[in-house]
Amino acid sequence: MRCLFFEQTSSIPPSTLINSQEMARSSSSSFFFFIFLSSVALCGLHSVAQAQLTPNFYSTSCPLALTTIRTLVRTAVLLQPRMGASLVRLHFHDCFVNGCDASVLLDDSTTIQSEKSAVPNMNSLRGFELIDAIKAALELLCPGKVSCADILAVAARESVAALRGPTWTVLLGRRDSLIANRSGANTDLPPPFFSLSQLTQSFADKGLSFGDMVALSGAHTFGKARCTNFRAHLNESNIDPTFAATLRPACGNSSANDNNLANLDVSTPNTFDNAYYTNLLNRRGLLHSDQELFNGGAADAIVRTYSTTPSTFFTDFANAMIKMGNISPLTGTSGQIRRNCRRVN
Repeated sequence: MRCLFFEQTSSIPPSTLINSQEMARSSSSSFFFFIFLSSVALCGLHSVAQAQLTPNFYSTSCPLALTTIRTLVRTAVLLQPRMGASLVRLHFHDCFVNGCDASVLLDDSTTIQSEKSAVPNMNSLRGFELIDAIKAALELLCPGKVSCADILAVAARESVAALRGPTWTVLLGRRDSLIANRSGANTDLPPPFFSLSQLTQSFADKGLSFGDMVALSGAHTFGKARCTNFRAHLNESNIDPTFAATLRPACGNSSANDNNLANLDVSTPNTFDNAYYTNLLNRRGLLHSDQELFNGGAADAIVRTYSTTPSTFFTDFANAMIKMGNISPLTGTSGQIRRNCRRVN
């Protein structure tokens, strides 16, 4: 779940790499408007003051909140499976910068430098229109009750579950930040060239253990990555040469190909499973940082376990997602409940 997503198998023909602009066109605003309309229902409007995260935070103030998010996310993922990885990544990129406060969703303004323009996020993060649609639906149902930060947390859970992955109890009650942190996004998100020790430290800085890091990396079992983030890895020694050779033609050496995409897990690109770890055993980790998890280091034993015991991976991933979702949330009277996730009220 680091900065990018990509899939691997025994071979990836150049046809599997596609231009990111083509992917962007498929996510039209009309599509999200359609799934937004399909979710509208009635909801109670009683508020409950909470000072800490709890699984039933919206049971009175917006009892259909989770159902609404689930309906919209699962519809979107059904029509475009890649959206699942995009929503998990949005939650990750949010929590690793100032905590899980929806700061990643803020647009530029006269007082805000958006995190969307940070190097790890620019031309890379997606799914904002779907979050907008979910927020608009919830504002109709329960105005001013459901935070954008909670939407991100629940949407990540629903994305994984929709693609046959595990589910977990999302603790709720986060509030939304009034600020963004572009410099933090540039420094706190682990890049695809990190070593194992650098990855370990990056996660430790956020209160996540070594085991959490290895489990959360399993989010790379779906999604895609751009050539610019794995081109250098194709010439390294810790990658299967046949696998690397299948990727070079479409990536080339020109920056003109930087935004070409490939699956993080070509064996089962539209399923959340443990294939990511099997790929690592075969030196088919797309990103340098992926293959670092199985390169003669301390993570090798965990990778082997996850590759043969998917239930263990699912359990550890779910627990790590709960832990990550609790990084420095705003609660009580801190922050606000944004009416529009892209700007403060």
